[in-house]
Amino acid sequence: MRKVTLATCQFAMTTNVQENIATADRLVREAAAKGANVILLPELFERNYFCQEERYDFYKYATPLEENDAVNHFKEVAKELTVVLPISFYEKADTVLYNTVAMIDADGTVMGIYRKTHIPDDHFYQEKFYFTPGNTGFKVWDTTYGKIGVGICWDQWFPECARAMALMGAEILLYPTAIGSEPILDTDSMPHWRRCMQGHAGSNVVPVAAANRIGLETVEPCKENNYQKSSLKFYGSSFIADGTGALIADGSRDKEEVLIAEFDLDQCEEDRFSWGLFRDRRPEQYKKITE
Repeated sequence: MRKVTLATCQFAMTTNVQENIATADRLVREAAAKGANVILLPELFERNYFCQEERYDFYKYATPLEENDAVNHFKEVAKELTVVLPISFYEKADTVLYNTVAMIDADGTVMGIYRKTHIPDDHFYQEKFYFTPGNTGFKVWDTTYGKIGVGICWDQWFPECARAMALMGAEILLYPTAIGSEPILDTDSMPHWRRCMQGHAGSNVVPVAAANRIGLETVEPCKENNYQKSSLKFYGSSFIADGTGALIADGSRDKEEVLIAEFDLDQCEEDRFSWGLFRDRRPEQYKKITE
């Protein structure tokens, strides 16, 4: 048996980077105290969701991997607690800016980075203004606690992303997220959002976890944002699903919390082979997907 315990942490962000890192640190330690080996924090948790408005001065938030406050902080925490931590951050790579995850193994080393492949552009989710589509390809890391693939927020809506990571050997799929109210559409996207990822779990017979932020974040008019006024209410609902897509841990919409679930990765592997989903694939019939 290869037992691993996953945790997701959800919380509200402020405009203070060090305050957000401190909150994330506290929740990571709470998760580790409950036995978590792999701990997931939300997307871009260092700040409030700055992509709600378009401001050139926000480009300066991006940092090289080696200089990022959250990555450097959690390298030490991962080593201290012997936990795996995927850390989402705004990356500056020479003249290009990316939405990136650094995978930190349980000894505190950075195993590599994944740059968000799918970049959304919608009212108040204006990420194309800030991020270039990633050039790393999908990534799976052979961590201390199993082979882990990470997609970032909008990636979670694309079955191709999840299947690619599963084909690369992922035993766990993780999705750091920032999603909430729909400014234009008259809909609550939360159930749809969950069902997409639960489908990835069931279709690939792989546990899936998502960590989202909570709280109301508002934008006040100023010259730099062309006097925009707006708000987004992030709906939390972080979760952990098993390899059938069933919810094992179910987060609230508005509470700071840590969710925990344990899996036997050897049993998960046996289940994947038993279902025959990878045996019966017909890649030669799927060419339409890449046209």
